[in-house]
Amino acid sequence: MREQVLSAFGRPGIVCLGDLMLDRYVHGTVDRISPEAPIPVLKVASGSAVLGGVGNVARNIAALGGRARLLAPIGDDAEGLEIARLAEAQAGLEARLVPVAGRRSTLKTRFVAGGQQLLRADREDDGALPAAAVAALLAALEASLPGARALILSDYAKGALPPELLRGAIACARAAGAFVVVDPKQSELSLYAGARLIKPNARELAVAAGRAANGEADVVAAARLVLARAGAELVLVSRGPAGSSLVSADAAWHFPARAREVFDVSGAGDTMVATVTLALAAGLTPPQAAELANLAGGIAVGKAGTATVDNEELAAALLDAAVQSSERKIVSREGALRQVAQWRQAGLRVGFTNGCFDLLHPGHVSLLAEARAAADRLVVGLNSDASVRRLKGVGRPVQSETARAVVLASLASIDLVVLFEDDTPLALIEALRPDVLVKGADYSIEQVVGAEAVGRWGGRVLLARLLEGHSTSGTIRRLVAGEAVGR
Repeated sequence: MREQVLSAFGRPGIVCLGDLMLDRYVHGTVDRISPEAPIPVLKVASGSAVLGGVGNVARNIAALGGRARLLAPIGDDAEGLEIARLAEAQAGLEARLVPVAGRRSTLKTRFVAGGQQLLRADREDDGALPAAAVAALLAALEASLPGARALILSDYAKGALPPELLRGAIACARAAGAFVVVDPKQSELSLYAGARLIKPNARELAVAAGRAANGEADVVAAARLVLARAGAELVLVSRGPAGSSLVSADAAWHFPARAREVFDVSGAGDTMVATVTLALAAGLTPPQAAELANLAGGIAVGKAGTATVDNEELAAALLDAAVQSSERKIVSREGALRQVAQWRQAGLRVGFTNGCFDLLHPGHVSLLAEARAAADRLVVGLNSDASVRRLKGVGRPVQSETARAVVLASLASIDLVVLFEDDTPLALIEALRPDVLVKGADYSIEQVVGAEAVGRWGGRVLLARLLEGHSTSGTIRRLVAGEAVGR
């Protein structure tokens, strides 16, 4: 699945338009304080420069295996020439830059010692673009859109996206069948009308909405104000240590922060914008795309400077997240009660099934998939080791309760795994009160433990079909006899 998703990133072309800048780094060491003022003296050792702003968005798309088309105005100065050289040398990136006479290119110079920024010096010209430059950019955009799936508007409020260019760019993209993603700096969100997704950080969201955006409830309320004002479909909010949130008019998803260590937040928003756009263009659902963007942003903040995230790093993060997610599915009875209560508040139907699941086989997988299809969320009650021994006899279970729980939790069809010590799951069923109780069709409804209880609160019992020739006991007998299994 990971390989399929990430390989799909290479198919769609993404056009990137906005404020382009040169991010310069001056590296050195600090051994003393200046005698002239209480400031550190940086002994310069090296320097480097990379594309920043919309250029960093395009670099991230290329690093992830996508095809980026970069459009931006640049100054007619030495920094503009350096920006053009860097863009030309970037693999996976096609640049159409528009030099503007008399304009200064945006330059951010960071002075770094011991991995820490001492100072950032900015030089920029944020005046309005002349009409000729706006027309040239719109013409370049129209020529770049054929075959593209999306347009990213990266607005750093440096003057590259005046209102007339924003309106023209969004209309041009929509006419070409490309959706629009905006990284905004303007608080007047009607300028972005027609965008599919807007990605502010929490501070930008609060300013744009005119209200607090701290906890999840505040973020959702503020994001829906933004959706209404901008006429957008989705808002993806980066919330720093709190992770990120994706909000639509009728749903919200919250993703915990994935960064193991925050080293430098420079450009992390660019990485998120690039990732969510590529993922949507590749056909992922908005929650899937937002989760990928959240993972990519967590990788980016662990790097120094304006950094990119590549395909291999994101694949590794996906695997790590899957392992962590599986572990979080294994909960106590109390944890299950809390989670089920939250699902019910959200109007979700809860399914329940149970078993020993000693050696997982295709019959189990089929039953669990059918159980999950009958409800919005599926809880699996798992017999503890002691319970299995009492039911199955000496030599069982073959695998410990921990191993069995981890295997079950790795299945996408299962949302929670809860161990129980009793011989039957009746007490657990009565505590969780599932809407759907699922067992195999080798039972009759009268034989299903908990069927009567589920009926009392208006639930139903589903007898799932069984795949013939699959059973744990039969598999163990064949293993003992030295026969081939899995036929």
